[in-house]
Amino acid sequence: MSKLTVDQKTIKQLFENRNVDFLIPDYQRPYAWGYDECQTLWEDIFTFAFPDNDYSKFDSSSDEYFLGPIVTFLNEDKKQEVIDGQQRLTTLMLLLRAFYSKFGNMKDENSKRTKELIEKCIWKTNEFGEPDTERLKIDSEVATDNDKKEFLDILKTGDVEDKRSKYANNYNYFVKKIEDFLNEYPSYFSYLPTRILNNCILLPIEAESQDTALRIFSTLNDRGKPLSDADIFKAQFYKYYTSINKKDDFIDKWKALEEICIKIFHPIQGTPMDDIFTRYMYYERAKQGIRLSTTEALRKFYEKNSYILLRNEETFENLIILAKFWNDIYDQNTDRFSKDVLKQLFVLNYAPNGMWNYLVSVYFMANKQNNDGMDGMLDDKKFYSFLSLIIAFIWGYAFTNPGLNALRNPVYVEMINIVNNNDVEFKNFKFEKDKLRKDLFDYSFTNVRPITKSMLAWWAFNSEKQDLVPIETGLEIEHIYAKNRGNLRNDLNLELLGNKSLLEKRINIRASDYKFADKTKYYKGYINSKGLKNEGTKINELVELTINSDFTEENIISRNEKIINSFIEYLNKMNLLK
Repeated sequence: MSKLTVDQKTIKQLFENRNVDFLIPDYQRPYAWGYDECQTLWEDIFTFAFPDNDYSKFDSSSDEYFLGPIVTFLNEDKKQEVIDGQQRLTTLMLLLRAFYSKFGNMKDENSKRTKELIEKCIWKTNEFGEPDTERLKIDSEVATDNDKKEFLDILKTGDVEDKRSKYANNYNYFVKKIEDFLNEYPSYFSYLPTRILNNCILLPIEAESQDTALRIFSTLNDRGKPLSDADIFKAQFYKYYTSINKKDDFIDKWKALEEICIKIFHPIQGTPMDDIFTRYMYYERAKQGIRLSTTEALRKFYEKNSYILLRNEETFENLIILAKFWNDIYDQNTDRFSKDVLKQLFVLNYAPNGMWNYLVSVYFMANKQNNDGMDGMLDDKKFYSFLSLIIAFIWGYAFTNPGLNALRNPVYVEMINIVNNNDVEFKNFKFEKDKLRKDLFDYSFTNVRPITKSMLAWWAFNSEKQDLVPIETGLEIEHIYAKNRGNLRNDLNLELLGNKSLLEKRINIRASDYKFADKTKYYKGYINSKGLKNEGTKINELVELTINSDFTEENIISRNEKIINSFIEYLNKMNLLK
């Protein structure tokens, strides 16, 4: 069981300890507090220290104000590495330094004693207790914070001339508030910093390892963002690139990579940067021949052998190339992909689970070429064939073996085949034709089941007549024969695939409840009462259906048979049937 040291302390007790040596590590995010947070902190502390603006109402022996926890662990350099509390610690240091600056020329005994107290909180001391103004009790190594040097300079010198960082802005805010306080309450000035030091409470929690500290942070923190796996990975890259004198180059590339990932990835869990590391992980797993269906946690995979994968340039460059590949998919870049490939990738966005992202990432990494300055071109015809195959398999497997976990076994085998340049065939997982046919005709294609939308996307975009549409197009499920029209011999036919299609949300809202004859104008597009053109649907089949005057129960049944039989034939064409 992990050991913890938890001990409530005043700011003075925590900071004046000679052994205190806080480090804000390189994987932390940049300092983010601004005016609003500093104002809240100042007003809360002032109200606490001077109840009703009356210094005499404060009970120094019992009054306490809780500022929150500080989660750290003792790293290999014997520094208290800060996992939670970075913003709070940094701001308190700026506040104390602002007070210290005001005490410089004061001669009264209370002011001198307060100044000495603050000195021991900001700077390390020698064996005689004298402060060394070159040795701070806090340091920052945040990789992506270009202003961290200003923070350290402010603490050392109190000088903010020509400084424009958040550190400088917040320091100036506190200086101004202290000046206002000094002008209004000159005889009580020393009470405020003294009460902050002696009666404001922190809860330092020292863990025995980084893992434990991160778990505690995730449990305690309900407001800030917990550190992601990618934050930890950034630190490893940062250390490596610093060691080869390419630190600045790495920081610029990391920021660019972050921008791409934030644009294109929107994971339910984790961060966009975690997503690119996950996609790349499957490529490395495949190269290592790992086919276990249990996938280890992202950080556990990368931390093997002291993060060896993150201590080389090739991994980082591969992550960038992989991100650019996915960015071109998101942008539907016709310089990289043919329209046929882009249509298949569009269909995969409606897959019943996300495993295809990892399979495609492995295929790209294993087959990328360098052509005409593009990072990682693929043979378009081979890529199209691969995408067609995995669409057929993933869709079919969703009926016979539903669930993401079930798909891992066949997919992991094929990932290994891909990196070993073997054919992808799913040869041990082919479908029994008659059973699959029965499963498909018996299946209840309700709108809440992901595979319903998947099948409709495949059906619409498998047509040669169907044009590519923007990937961000909002498509919903349309009942061609409206659900509320009734009058069917069998109401269950309303939920057959034969009665459903994808349709743009803006049109679906208007057309959903009308009978077919009235829907057709929305499908085709029309001129509204203001003389403006209302665009019709981009789903070609729906436009073709408007040639007919009605859509009946017989049409539902015949179209349902056509979709299912076409899908079975599609699997046969991909050589996936026994």
